[in-house]
Amino acid sequence: MERITEHREIGEVHVYGYLRHTTGSAARHTALVDSVAEYCLHHELTLHGVFTERDVTTNPLATAFIGLLDVLALAGTYGVVVPSRSHLGPKGLAAERERRIEEAGASLIVVRGSSPRQGRERPAEAQSVVRQRGGV
Repeated sequence: MERITEHREIGEVHVYGYLRHTTGSAARHTALVDSVAEYCLHHELTLHGVFTERDVTTNPLATAFIGLLDVLALAGTYGVVVPSRSHLGPKGLAAERERRIEEAGASLIVVRGSSPRQGRERPAEAQSVVRQRGGV
């Protein structure tokens, strides 16, 4: 699988980050934001912001996630970058949030994927692009 912009002339690819950071230090949060930003820089994605869920919740529509869904509705938004799938929450919650991201027509880009989706190749950098928005 090739990088998104590797062989194509396209404009900026707008993405937003999403973190679930309910425990840990401010330094850890900064490191997570930096990892998302570095990934975006390396892959020619324009990171417009990072939403952070700080409360332990099983509600798929927690405050930060609602904000994320709002920006996914903006014209020109490509997708969401997460450090790992665990940032979407526990298994059931993560599945619901992935579904909502897909419904928004956005891509979910996982910096450190645990395993590739069935039938998809994993790029050499061990990143996983789960869904791609049509035309980009």
